[in-house]
Amino acid sequence: MVSEEDLQTVLEELRRLRARVPQLTGALAAGVDGLVVAHDTPGVDPEGLAALTAAALGVAVRVSDATGHGGLRELLVRGEGGYVATYAAGRTAVLTLLAEGRVNVGRLHLEGRRAAARIGELLDAAEAAARATARPATRTAPARTRTTRTPRATATEARTATDS
Repeated sequence: MVSEEDLQTVLEELRRLRARVPQLTGALAAGVDGLVVAHDTPGVDPEGLAALTAAALGVAVRVSDATGHGGLRELLVRGEGGYVATYAAGRTAVLTLLAEGRVNVGRLHLEGRRAAARIGELLDAAEAAARATARPATRTAPARTRTTRTPRATATEARTATDS
């Protein structure tokens, strides 16, 4: 579970990113499961975009694996009206950016990769902290007294003992 403070930090990062790249029309941080973490996407349904991003991500990961190019880093879709760029953000999140067609794609990648790294670090740290607090305290098992076991007789020894 991500704290409200962490969510606000992610949202601030999305807004700073949109200020650095004026041609961005939207920015969304989502889990790889398709659930919205934070968004700044005026005019676009964030839940629908997060779900579509997760679906596209699933296909892109399979393509990357099938071609032997390793783990997915980013996905770029160019439409008639602009770009949709998705970047891996840590272990469990993605950053999706919507940009106008006139955006400098190199700048988009530069800023998108940096923001994804920052968001990924934040969300991974928040997840690790949540796991640590949710984990019950480990208990040590009580010491067991050691007993000496008598070896069992083999089938041959057992027969011989009863045959006599």
